[in-house]
Formats: sequence, C-alpha cells, structure tokens
Amino acid sequence: QVQLVESGGGLVQAGESLRLACAASGISVRTNAMAWYRQAPGKQREFVAIIGSNGSVNYAGSVKGRFTISRDNDNNTVFLQMTNLKPEDTAVYYCNRWPTVNTYWGQGTQVTVSS
Repeated sequence: QVQLVESGGGLVQAGESLRLACAASGISVRTNAMAWYRQAPGKQREFVAIIGSNGSVNYAGSVKGRFTISRDNDNNTVFLQMTNLKPEDTAVYYCNRWPTVNTYWGQGTQVTVSS
C-alpha cells in the first residue's frame, strides 16, 4: 500500500522560505518520477515541480528560480525547497507520482504566505 505524507507547511511572510517534505512508503522515490502539486482555494490542483527517476527536474513557470525539488533516496523522501515566497503561492501542497495515481493523494500540507 502506497502512502505519501507531506509536512513542513506553515504561515510565513512574503519573501521567506519553507521546506516541504514528502515521506513515501510502498513506492520508491528513486525509481519513480515524483512531483509536487498545489491547490489554492477555489482553484484546480496544479503541477509545481517534478524530479525524474534519472534525477532530471522541471518546474512550473510560476515557481522556476524560486523552488527546488530534490530527493533523499536513503530515506525515501522528496523535498520542495521554496524561497522568496509570494502570497500567490498560498495553497495546499501535495506530492504524488508522475503521472499521478488517484489513490496516492495524501492530506497535503498547508502553505500560507502573507503580504
């Protein structure tokens, strides 16, 4: 059974940083492409960043240059380092495989950025 548990969210001011973690069980973050997604109030869930099984990364245009996705193979965890946060980054952040699997969605972690 796959379980993805997100953590690290919080309330910060614009310009500050946060580091999110996604602890995975039942799936290897090393051999699967893993991604971060987010859902803001009243909006659809959107792609944020991806790390491929070969370590290649890609980002949504809105976060490129500010967010960094990485993984710890030994601890089977995926991270999202977020810097220079903006109010429009406010959302619930989730991790999942790429392509997504519906049954893999976790509870997410809330990120709130005040101006």
